[in-house]
Amino acid sequence: MKTIRASAYCRFSSDNQRDESIDAQIRAIEDYCSKNGYQLVKVYADRAKSATSDRRPDFQKMIADSDKGLFDVVIVHKLDRFSRDKYDSAKYKRKLKANDIKLLSVTENLDGSPESIILESLLEGMAEYYSKNLAREVMKGMKETAYKCMHTGGLPPIGYAVDPISKKYIINEDERGIIQTTFSMYHDGYGYNQIITALHEKGFLSRYGKPIGKNTLHGILRNEKYTGVYIFNLTDSKDALGKRNSNRKKDSEEVIRIDGGMPTIVSKELFQQVQVKIAANKNQTGRYKAKELYLLSGLIVCGECSNNLGYEYAMMGNTKFSGRNKLKYVTYRCGNRDQCKACKNPELRREYIESYAIDELQKKIFNDESIPMLARQLTEFQAKKDVSYQSEAVRLERKLGETNKQIDNIINAVANGVSNITLLSKLNELEDLKLKLDQSIIEHQAKKERAPVTEEVLRQLLSKFKDHIAARNLPEIKKFVASYVDKVIVYKEHVELILKLHLPETQNPQPDSVVDLTYGGEGSRTPVRR
Repeated sequence: MKTIRASAYCRFSSDNQRDESIDAQIRAIEDYCSKNGYQLVKVYADRAKSATSDRRPDFQKMIADSDKGLFDVVIVHKLDRFSRDKYDSAKYKRKLKANDIKLLSVTENLDGSPESIILESLLEGMAEYYSKNLAREVMKGMKETAYKCMHTGGLPPIGYAVDPISKKYIINEDERGIIQTTFSMYHDGYGYNQIITALHEKGFLSRYGKPIGKNTLHGILRNEKYTGVYIFNLTDSKDALGKRNSNRKKDSEEVIRIDGGMPTIVSKELFQQVQVKIAANKNQTGRYKAKELYLLSGLIVCGECSNNLGYEYAMMGNTKFSGRNKLKYVTYRCGNRDQCKACKNPELRREYIESYAIDELQKKIFNDESIPMLARQLTEFQAKKDVSYQSEAVRLERKLGETNKQIDNIINAVANGVSNITLLSKLNELEDLKLKLDQSIIEHQAKKERAPVTEEVLRQLLSKFKDHIAARNLPEIKKFVASYVDKVIVYKEHVELILKLHLPETQNPQPDSVVDLTYGGEGSRTPVRR
């Protein structure tokens, strides 16, 4: 008589179960094989894997091996070890049946009779009910935790830690700079690669000790939690196939949002400005991907859509050829025009609006009359920056101390005879990090000790700006514009230009300059064509 070869499949999934749970299942299966004359030839075991998904390594290996004729039956301790999803259970049972392999349960008598088929279906339904009911109860408890703005599990976002007593979020001072640098640099027009380089030079690494990557920056810039908003249950759960998609958002009524529920790292205003720039950059990657250099890109917005929609809509550079001679026209146009045709704000010729912005910079900032006040404001601004430099210097010194301690620990371990490739590789990484931290500390010290901004320095800067304009050095002009222009708002009838430094001494954010688009300026009746 042929000996029946058996394979065992065992699984545990929760923190309340341990490896001993696997051992108990194997012992029960071995005893079952001994009583029924089966030869146990293979054991497949998945530790801490849920049966609601088929993404279990040893389970998939067992299914794949069923094609190879290695065993005749698969034995589980209970059916819910095989699967708690009726669809998966039916699918993989069919696969085993096609390979002439039976599925047996130690605790459930499934002999293939009509009655056992009903029992098997009932047991599978109960297992799936148990799983989904447990998930519902867990979610209920997590929502109660969320309403108290407490941590619900998993790693907190970069920049935050969890208070061990209150279980609420607190700011991780070692990571705060990652968030602030990322938002600040992106707002100022820097790209991902430049931000990554800056973070690396400052000694910032991911929680796994590796350089911060683009995907991390992408997640940071879109995470509203940094504005102090506690958010729970935002992304959708698994779909029908058991796959997650963090980009698929739940309905707003299912999301818990509590303003002020987390410590604030970036202001709401900065966050919204960054979202506008992200949308503008996303739109520009398509048909507006520029071969032209636009001096006001990222600064110019549509005032009509801002009023109608309640948030700023960026204007994009646009090139077209028209007329019999196919003359080239370069303009700024509202990005909303192409998306939903809702905006009626006409296009604005690039040379007009850019010349206007440069003229206003020269009239309002780069002139002899404004230089004394500008020097005073820049000196005051520098004093405020010195405070943040000091805070960053303290963080760098603390990070350097931690790095030196780790280096000493590894050196001591090597001196005591403990040496391997991983340890030496880690030592090299720490030495590189120490070098960068030393350099960053020197640079911060230099920034702290720099001389105040004088009127003479500003006059030299003014001369350089005029030289760039005379030479049509557009990249350098763009740097000046980005440094001093906060926003250009375009309406149907006029344009408002807002500078970063308000020379009339006021905190009232009024436009620093307004031009009428109907005519070419005060006293002029020459129409200005868009």
